Amino acid sequence: MAGILAWFWNERFWLPHNVTWADLQSTEEAAFPQAEDLYLAFPLAFCIFMIRLLFERFIAKPCALGLKVQANGPQKAQPNAILEKVFTAITKHPDEKRLEGLSKQLDWDVRSIQRWFRQRRNQEKPSTLRKFCESMWRFTFYLYIFTYGVRFLKKTPWLWNTRQCWSGYPYQPLMPDLHYYYIVELSFYWSLMFSQFIDVKRKDFGIMFTHHIVAVTLISFSYVTNLTRVGTLILCLHDASDIVLEAAKMANYCKCQKLSDLLFLTFAVVFIVSRLGIYPLWILNTTLFELYEALGNFPALWVFNVLLVVLQILHCFWSYLIIKTAYKAISKGKVAKDARSDVESSSDEEGTVPRSKAPHSTVATNGTSGANGTNGYLTGATSSEEH
Repeated sequence: MAGILAWFWNERFWLPHNVTWADLQSTEEAAFPQAEDLYLAFPLAFCIFMIRLLFERFIAKPCALGLKVQANGPQKAQPNAILEKVFTAITKHPDEKRLEGLSKQLDWDVRSIQRWFRQRRNQEKPSTLRKFCESMWRFTFYLYIFTYGVRFLKKTPWLWNTRQCWSGYPYQPLMPDLHYYYIVELSFYWSLMFSQFIDVKRKDFGIMFTHHIVAVTLISFSYVTNLTRVGTLILCLHDASDIVLEAAKMANYCKCQKLSDLLFLTFAVVFIVSRLGIYPLWILNTTLFELYEALGNFPALWVFNVLLVVLQILHCFWSYLIIKTAYKAISKGKVAKDARSDVESSSDEEGTVPRSKAPHSTVATNGTSGANGTNGYLTGATSSEEH
C-alpha cells in the first residue's frame, strides 16, 4: 500500500519541477491546501443533504402550496391485477405480441392496454410539487454560493487579471474564505452525485452523472495541486446561469408561463455567453496558454486541461439543446416541449376506463392527458445541473 501511495502521489506528476510536497506543508506562517482536507467534504455533503430535506419540507413546500403549485402527481391507472403483474414482474413496455395476448385475455382493445401501461409508467413520475421543491432548493443554494463567490472574488487581483492566478505558484497561501468556498462547492457536488439517484429522473441522467464526476474530480484535483485561484473563477462562472434556470423552472411549475419563458430565454443567453464565450476565452485561455508560459510543462497541468476541455464538450451539448428549444420558442411564440419531458404524453385521449373490443361498447374516455401540464423544456433539459 505504501508503494502504491508513493506512486500515486509522485511529485513529478503533480507538481512543477523542483517543487516537493514538503514545500507545500502548512506552517504557522502560511497554510496550503492539503489532500486530507478533502475528507471534510463527505460529512459536510451529508449535512447539506439533511439541510435540503428540512428546507424542502418546511420552507419550499409551504411556499409551493402558497403559490398553488399542483400537489398531485400524474393521473393513476385503474387497478388491474393482471396488467399490474406484467408491469412489475415482466415489462413496463410490452411489445405487440404481448399486447395482443393481453387484449384477448382481458377483452380490452390494444389501444386501451397501451394507455394503461402509459398511465402506469407516468404514475411513478414525481409530482409538480416535488419538482418545485427540488428547484427551489437548488435556486437557493446557487444564489447563496454565487453571491459568496462574487463577494470573495471582487477583492482578488486574479478576477481582473488571470495571469495573477499563476503569480507565485505553487506557493500561494490558502485563504480561509477560499478554503470555505471550495469545500462547500465540493460537498454540494458530492451531495448531488448521490441524491441524483433519488431526485427527479431526467433523460440525460448519464450525461449529468458524468458532469458531476468531472466537477468533483476537477475541484479535488485543482485543490490538491493548489490551482484554486482559477478554480474559484470556474466555480463562480458556472453558478451564474444555474440560478436563472432554477428560477425559470419554479415559474413554470407555478404556471406563470410568460415569466417562465422570459427567464428561460434569459438563461439561454447567460448560459451560451458564459459557457461558449467567457469560459473558453477567459478560463481555457489562461489554463492552456498563460499557465504554460508561467510554469512550463508538468503532467498534472495537462490532466487538468483535459478535464476542462471535457467540461467544454458538455457545455456544447447543453448549448445545442438550449438553442434548439429557444428556436422553437421564437418560431412558435412560446417555448415548446422538448425530448426531455419528465412525463410521457400521448396524442391520443388518456381515458382511465378501457374500451371493450366489442363494437357495440358505449364506454367513453374522459380525454384527460397523461402529461402533467408542465413544459418539458424546464424539467431539466439544460441543467448545468448542472456545470
